[in-house]
Amino acid sequence: MDKLSNVRPYGDTLDDGMVQLSFTLPVPLSNVAKEGARQLVLSMGLEEPAVVCAESLSDKFSFYIIYAKCTKTVDLTKIFVPEVQVQLLDKKHINERIRQILGRKLNVLGACIESDAHTVGIDAIMNLKGFNGHKGLESYHEINALNLGAQVNCEEVIRKAYETQADAILVSQVVTQKNIHITNLTKLVDMLEAEGLREKLILIVGGPRITHELAKELGYDAGFGPNTYAEHVASFMVQELERKTPGIKFRESVR
Repeated sequence: MDKLSNVRPYGDTLDDGMVQLSFTLPVPLSNVAKEGARQLVLSMGLEEPAVVCAESLSDKFSFYIIYAKCTKTVDLTKIFVPEVQVQLLDKKHINERIRQILGRKLNVLGACIESDAHTVGIDAIMNLKGFNGHKGLESYHEINALNLGAQVNCEEVIRKAYETQADAILVSQVVTQKNIHITNLTKLVDMLEAEGLREKLILIVGGPRITHELAKELGYDAGFGPNTYAEHVASFMVQELERKTPGIKFRESVR
């Protein structure tokens, strides 16, 4: 098998096409429901489905895990995914560049906006302890990092942006049911534009279903998904500052 142009999932042996699906049906558990789950997987184009787990969730719902075989392949050489273009910098050089560009600290606001109450992502980026051995923005000497926490409405974000003279706003959106994250993110951009703040700020969004392409479509400068750490976000902010400051030349210190 061509490693990139002919990729197929596998379970036990390479290229066997085996996949695992799990889903809930809005019907009570029964033999008819189990067979219905199996036939549903067949209708998806998968072959040899086997129901390996069927559990009752309530008198109205049942849950299934099914193994099946995928006969399709995907050509990764023909796929392009826009990504944030950023040179990863270490903390020392990020701090140096902020001092040279601004001559003061960089003011950064972070928040889970509107109905989103899940702060695990914004905490990992903003808070001192960070995540997985990567310290958060609070550990950077040249960054004033203010984490507003969960369920912060857009009006409050903008009020804080004025109060702190924010240079950047980081938004986290974890809850995405029925695309509520799209509504929330669009609302914030619209309000920033109405206030005349959008072009004065670096606006970044992150979350498990956020892509850079989606972020750009919604009017953000960058979008970060899973496996993002504070240094990725800080490097991007510094390079955005550079882009907006023509003629800036850095005097890099020796490592």
